[in-house]
Amino acid sequence: MTVHYVFDVDGTLTPSRSEIDREFEKWFYYFTDQNNVYFVTGSDRVKTIEQIGIPLYFSAKRVYNCSGNEVWEKNKIVRQNDIRMPIKLLAELKDICSNSKFPTKTGNHIETRMGLVNFSTIGRNATKEERAAYVEFDKIHQERNRIAHDLSKKFGDYQFQVAGEIGIDIIEKGKDKAQIIKDFDAENDYIVFFGDTTYEGGNDYPLRKAIEDNKLGTTYQVDGWQHTWEILENESWLYRIGV
Repeated sequence: MTVHYVFDVDGTLTPSRSEIDREFEKWFYYFTDQNNVYFVTGSDRVKTIEQIGIPLYFSAKRVYNCSGNEVWEKNKIVRQNDIRMPIKLLAELKDICSNSKFPTKTGNHIETRMGLVNFSTIGRNATKEERAAYVEFDKIHQERNRIAHDLSKKFGDYQFQVAGEIGIDIIEKGKDKAQIIKDFDAENDYIVFFGDTTYEGGNDYPLRKAIEDNKLGTTYQVDGWQHTWEILENESWLYRIGV
């Protein structure tokens, strides 16, 4: 049986929307050289490379950008899925942004990527300080969970998932991170998945559930790149000798 390590990026291998720690990058690059490593992230290719760099990006066997709707093997595009967004949903997002009780609006609230749309009431132009303020606001008011829940009732053909620190990923049903399991075989492959939003409602949850339902491997819920590093250093050797 072949072991495959699958990693979310933002919040799992890097600080949220920031570059990977240099010491961890060196250690992890060696890890990718010794193991079968894949990345699965809601971010697009450009943002992922900004965070982890080209050498690490190219070290993966495959990168599933935009929740698996854009799949890369180094410089080769393997497949793409686009998204169709109804005008009513776009109008609803604009109203939600305008009516949000969080006072700061920084722009870039609706960001279209291959196969998904990322929505943020504060906006993706927020500074680190503004993001931190929103994180605290969201912990108290659960704004993103409420928005995702309400929109799910109105637009049944779409999934709304809390993503990263400030966003909500919007995808057509069936086009979430769980779609990557079609590239693996339950009889011959064992997946070890690391994500920071594997809880129900998070954008890592569909992949976690698919792994569990299909008995494809193990999932680790992490609370940052340091936690990921700690687990890998303490437990990865178990998988290298077989499962």
